[in-house]
Amino acid sequence: MRVELSLVCVALMCIFKQTSSCLIISEVNCDNPKLDTQEFVELYYEGTNPTSLDGYTLVFYNGKGDSAYRIIDLSGHHTDQRGFFVVGSSELTPQPAIFLPPNSVQNGPDAIALYGPHWAPVAEGGLVSGVGLLDAVVYTSGKSRDGADGLASVLTPGSVTYVEDEAALEGDESIQRCWQSENLWSFYTGPPTPAWVNHCPPPTPAEAWINEVNLGGSGHVELSVGMATGSFSLVLYDVTTDLISTSLEFIAKEPGIFAIPVNTTNLSGPQSAALALYKGPVSDFPKDGPLSHEQPIDAFVYGDSAHMPSDNLTETLIPGRKPFILTESFLTAGLHVSRCGVAEWTRDPGLFVTRPRSPGKPNDCVWFQSCPLNTTSFTESGRIQPPIHSDVDFLLNEINTDSPGGAEDEEFIELWHPSGFRMSLDFIWLVMINGQTGMVYYELELNGYYTDDDGYFLIGSSKVGPDIRIPLNTIQNGPDAIVLYRSKSPPSKEGQNIPKSGLLDAVVYRTRGSDKKVSALTEALTPGQLPLLEDISALPTDETLSRCGAERLDLNAFRVTSPTPRKQNNCPPKPTIPPPPEGLVINEWSKTSLVNQSQESLFVELIGPPSTPLNGLVLVFFGEDATEWSVPLTGSTGSDGLYLVANDSRADQGLPALGHLGAVLLCFEPSGSGFCGSNSRHLDGLVFSNDPKLQGILQLNTTHFLYTLFSAASLSRCASDGPVLWIASQPTPRLPNHCPSPAFSSSAALCLQPDNNNWQSGSGNCAQEEFAVLLERLCNCGISSLHVKGVNVSCEAGRFYAQGSVLAVSDQQRERISEMLSDNKLSCSAEQERQVHGAGSSVALQVGLVLAALLLFALGAALFVFLYKKRRPADYLSMQLSEQAETPLDL
Repeated sequence: MRVELSLVCVALMCIFKQTSSCLIISEVNCDNPKLDTQEFVELYYEGTNPTSLDGYTLVFYNGKGDSAYRIIDLSGHHTDQRGFFVVGSSELTPQPAIFLPPNSVQNGPDAIALYGPHWAPVAEGGLVSGVGLLDAVVYTSGKSRDGADGLASVLTPGSVTYVEDEAALEGDESIQRCWQSENLWSFYTGPPTPAWVNHCPPPTPAEAWINEVNLGGSGHVELSVGMATGSFSLVLYDVTTDLISTSLEFIAKEPGIFAIPVNTTNLSGPQSAALALYKGPVSDFPKDGPLSHEQPIDAFVYGDSAHMPSDNLTETLIPGRKPFILTESFLTAGLHVSRCGVAEWTRDPGLFVTRPRSPGKPNDCVWFQSCPLNTTSFTESGRIQPPIHSDVDFLLNEINTDSPGGAEDEEFIELWHPSGFRMSLDFIWLVMINGQTGMVYYELELNGYYTDDDGYFLIGSSKVGPDIRIPLNTIQNGPDAIVLYRSKSPPSKEGQNIPKSGLLDAVVYRTRGSDKKVSALTEALTPGQLPLLEDISALPTDETLSRCGAERLDLNAFRVTSPTPRKQNNCPPKPTIPPPPEGLVINEWSKTSLVNQSQESLFVELIGPPSTPLNGLVLVFFGEDATEWSVPLTGSTGSDGLYLVANDSRADQGLPALGHLGAVLLCFEPSGSGFCGSNSRHLDGLVFSNDPKLQGILQLNTTHFLYTLFSAASLSRCASDGPVLWIASQPTPRLPNHCPSPAFSSSAALCLQPDNNNWQSGSGNCAQEEFAVLLERLCNCGISSLHVKGVNVSCEAGRFYAQGSVLAVSDQQRERISEMLSDNKLSCSAEQERQVHGAGSSVALQVGLVLAALLLFALGAALFVFLYKKRRPADYLSMQLSEQAETPLDL
């Protein structure tokens, strides 16, 4: 089946409003065999063509740094007569409207985004933006499956990055957009089709499904049968009574397309009806029988605006989907529709469109009048969307399988995304499995749905106001299982009674008095664990199984609590963990093994007061693509105050397998959740990458250290008179850190020339820090300002002088420093030294002459005063009178 493409309209300015035309990215070829000379990006416009592209812009983003590497203004261009527009390599056939040089489109992890016509332009090198976004594809290759999380969080929030499988086809392949159902579209890998209809894969039925529906005149239903054999029943329901009008039996012996005649004369109204395909004999579905609550294999429900099927019927046959709406033309010509959506799921009337009949052949699906809607990257709450990481996915959060009373009208299943944000539920399936038979009794696909702004999604009875309503008494009381999968096709299609592929989370539960083991379910889904008991006597009113822990596929994470749909669970309060004492910090980081230096590994050493409990502490490791790994700490520091985290027998705690890292954070979470959240306190951190995203994520004043040292180096904390400094040295787990010491010192007496390539006289940075940067640039041996704290530096006549002792952490480092300091190229020439010293002597002579002149002036003044007094005659009369006055009179 060849499916011609209609396109996606991701309209930021018209959310929740259907549009009749839109411009989207329909195909991307970013990686060709050998030389990339057949690259292209194809746009398609659903509407009147040709149409102007004035005001539209294509932006190509690099996943490393989330910045634009190419911008193409589409103004002045227009689509062709069929609505296509191609930007690509000059060697491409047919020729593109805008040429790209070879190797222009990066292979991923990257993104291509379409903006306009009114938007805030992104400059080349600028960060990714969602303002004015119309459409985007975020992709990566099989070789590099991570790294596009930042782009996806802005351009396609909540959606999974598309992985282009280079081995999918012989020769070349491209990323192609295909219509799935109603307003749902997805990407597939297929042979390139520039400026032409995409090659979308035809769906393959696991058992059987409804392929065409013709209920006008002599009606018939065409079934497409896969590998299933045996007896099937096609049932026609009258929607005015929800009773069986007609039922027909069909025995499948081989795959193929088969037409089943259907008599619609017994319907009370032809404007509305429902078809359902069941596995089993027709005797199970007698005429005028009630609506069966057995899950059908496939179903098609339709009606016009005045005759809509009941909620009970739609919730039972097509849960979460809408009936097919008839137009006036159907009332005269009769209903005829064909399945044309490429989705693998069933029970969705949105898969059908009006097309000419093609009896016994693949459906004639060549065009779709549909312009899908997506959501914007901005939520109603205005919060910034977080990156979506591969290790963070949906969880079963709360389950109410048995509500009070016989109506069971408060049953629900609550899903939750740990990000706590609005997220897409594309490719998420909810499956209910019977514990006695191990068979799937209910299967629900959630494509096209989104959680609320807090990450919650509710499936249940109408009384709890769910996002998807299911009939009363749908959820069995146990022993049973409720399971969550991520899959592009129905999990039941796997062929096993209990599907395992794509398993995200599972809850196996029972009622009092039922089987406590349910061995088949627990062995397949939660091995080694006993099923949960929803104890109806635990609370005076209703109760639920509520998640109170973050562990996936762990039944111990659940507790029996009161119901809290769409709210935080009523978990027992955890005791508040007291904060750690001051001084608990990261002491050393190393990426080499503690046992065998040839085997690369890593360790983190903490230091703090002796015997300090580590409750509530979490080490968070960040990859260079902002991927996170959280490691909750246990135990306490030793008597020496040290605590070692490593994959080694001497470690206090082990480490999981981690990717390439760019930062580590020590975090305190008082709730003891094991995750570093918004209420957590950052105690210490170390960034050893030049990626600016990491500093923004950590949001604290961490120490930066570009980790480009030799492979045997570690980073050790060393004290200084100023801020904390990190020193590169050999690893010292459970030992004192190697810090710069006078025991390993080298004498420095340097005169750097102005034309030296490593130092320029005009820099104006005449300080120890500048000297440390210079030495590290010359020897690349881990020198910091702490190494040169005993060196006096000065600048004179445009030259840099350094005199003193340069410290080292080892003999090896001292030898490298000494070898570098002895390099004659760093010394000024003898003539330059004479010029410098000559200039200095001239200045000193001038100063000396001035001082000598001042001294002579002072001596002259003193001599003048002495001679003046000596030449002046004495007043003897005054002297005698004075003497007489001092002598007492003799009377």
